[in-house]
This record gives sequence, structure tokens and C-alpha cells, in this order.
Amino acid sequence: MNLKSNKSKPTRRSMLAGLGGAAAAQGLLQDALGAQANPAANVEDRASNIRITKLTCTPADPKCIVKLETNFGITGWGEISNVIADVATTLAHRIFELLDGQNPTRIEHLWQLMYRAHRNLRGGPFMVHTISAIDMALWDIVGKLWNVPIYRLLGGPTRDKIRVYHTDKARKIGSGGLWPFSGTPAEIDAVVERVKQARELVGNDGAVMFDAHCNMPPPMLIQFANRIEPYEVLWIEEAAVYGNIEIFKRLREKINVPLATGEKDRTIWGVIPYLINNAIDILQPDCGFVGGITQMKKIAALAETFYVPLAPHCTMTTVGMTASLHVAASIPYFLIHEGYSPDNRLPGLAKRSWSLRDDGHVTLPEGPGIGVEVDEARLAELSKERSFKWHPQFVSDGSVADY
Repeated sequence: MNLKSNKSKPTRRSMLAGLGGAAAAQGLLQDALGAQANPAANVEDRASNIRITKLTCTPADPKCIVKLETNFGITGWGEISNVIADVATTLAHRIFELLDGQNPTRIEHLWQLMYRAHRNLRGGPFMVHTISAIDMALWDIVGKLWNVPIYRLLGGPTRDKIRVYHTDKARKIGSGGLWPFSGTPAEIDAVVERVKQARELVGNDGAVMFDAHCNMPPPMLIQFANRIEPYEVLWIEEAAVYGNIEIFKRLREKINVPLATGEKDRTIWGVIPYLINNAIDILQPDCGFVGGITQMKKIAALAETFYVPLAPHCTMTTVGMTASLHVAASIPYFLIHEGYSPDNRLPGLAKRSWSLRDDGHVTLPEGPGIGVEVDEARLAELSKERSFKWHPQFVSDGSVADY
């Protein structure tokens, strides 16, 4: 009876033996490893016990500061930038329902989880800006877990220092006002004079950038751009309101000065139209707007394939700016990084681990994770302020302007 039973039920080992040496060896190896030791079968990283336990989102207009905590005692920090703080705070705490108990080292998985969790909320400033902050905090946790700066986890530094503006040799100027659809000679002259003065200030070995801020309508911008070619402006920024690639294509055909944009575009899907249409020369993603470190790194790779360098936009506090610098440190195709004194954005919030050099560059961030030390007592003070106000802009005839 036993022999008959064995013949009718062959073992896995006996079947593998009939497949040939290589296949049999592979099968036996799989048996030896077992599911728990097989990396392909263990995608959830079940061997790691670190878990997200708490999210705190503190509004401090016009920002929110996110703190993620874990059962290992490791915390991560991130920044929600330039949306209504009270609304973003509520959204962040609802998103935490997806993160509670999750392994924070699965950053890509958690990004996809947050972004794709609700089909009607996907995209847009509130959702993506909030995800950006949480993504920064996740990278901060993982960097601290492995005791390395984030740029080490992004492939290591590709440079020893990071060029920034505004400095004595790199100045960005604005349009100086809100302009009608087509400018008069006097109006064009006034804006051209601003560029001329900036060039004289930085000299021929400096950089001048012009921010149209979406408030110079295309006809006037074309008139203006053709006049400033002799001043070798590094770029014209936000030549048009984002969302209509046809306008950027038309401006690209008429203007010889390099065009830069991207600060208001979110995720890889938001920036791809500029690249495939050759509509811009420089891409300006904001780490706090595009979806955090995860998306900014992807955007950099995408732009590199089109030979379009990154000049990251940044109006964040020390927390968000330092997160952005980690990406700038790790990518090969980089031009210059926007940056302001930390005292201009929630002063006293955090200590930074980088410094401005005399040559117009900043040092690479130091320490594990993002490399900032948040003063939670100061954050509590800042959270008492509510400064958000609607501030529409108007042209001379009283109509609402873009800006």
C-alpha cells in the first residue's frame, strides 16, 4: 500500500530531477531559501520592524511643518508649502490613515499609495504639496535609520558644492509691475532698464535672471525679450501661466532668450509636455510642490534625457530648502538653486547643516537624513500666527491680472 501511494504522488524533488541539471538546481535552491528568505517573495520587507506611529502637522502660515514618528524613536520632518495651512493640516492627518503602521522605508510604495488612493483627489496643489512634505519626512527617517545624508541614498553627490541665487554674482529681478496686453515703448523701456541695471550690478561674469511671473502677456513679453538679448540674461522665468503648452510653444518660436518654468507644475506628468515639445530650456521644479524628493529626482532624470538642466525653485523654510538641496547635490544636470535667508521664512524654525560660501555656492548638507534640527518650541510659537490672505492683483483698468 505504501509503495503504491508513493508512485501515485511524485515529490517535487523527483519532478525537478527530470527537468535537467540547471532547472533542478534552481528549484532546489528556491526550496532551500524558503519564502521568508527569498527577496523576490519578500517585497514588503517583513524582516524590518520599523513602523510609522504618528503624524503631527503644525500650521504656521503660509507653511505647515510635518513630523512623522516611528516605533524606533526616529522622526522625520517635512514642509507643506504655499497652500492654505488649515486645509493642508486637515488633509495631512487624513492621509495619515494610509500611513499608520506602515514601514517608512518603502518610500516609493507609500508615495504611490498616497497619490493613487482616491481617484477624485489625485493631483492638484493641496494633495501634492501635502504628499511632498510627507515624502521629505520619509526620506529624513530613512537617512537617519542608515545614518547618512539623503543624497547618499540618491546615488551619492555629483558635486562638491551647490550654486545658488541670490548672491552678489547671481540676481533675479521681477517685471516691476502688472502690464497690459501689449506694451508701449515707454513701458518696454522701463523693464529693459531693470535688466540693464542688474547686469551692471553683477558684471559680465555674473548671472541675471528675469522673472516675468506670468504677468507679462505674450505680445509684451515678445517685445521685451527681443530687446534684452544683448544683456545675456540666463533665463526668462514663468513666461506664461502654466497649463497651456501651446502658449509656451508660440513664445519659444518668437523668443531667443532661454525660457525657464516649472515651479507650479506637479509630478512627472506635469512637466513632460514642456520637454516633449521643446518648449523650455531650463526646468524649475519645487521640491515642496512637485511631490517631494521622490518626484523631483524622477523629474531630474526625465529632464536630463532632453538636455534640460534643473534650476530648482524654492521659497521654503530651512526644512524644505535643505530637502531640495539633497536632490540638487545628487543629480548630474543642474544649473543653479533658488534660495533665500532662512530668516525670511519662519525665522528660528530650524538649524541648518550647510552654509553659504563666498563664491556664490552653498556647502552640501551634513548629518543624517535631511540634516536639520527643528526647534519645536519655536514652531509652537510660529503656529499661533495666521497670515494667509487672498491677494488678487489688478491691472490699471481694474481687471484681475495673472501673477
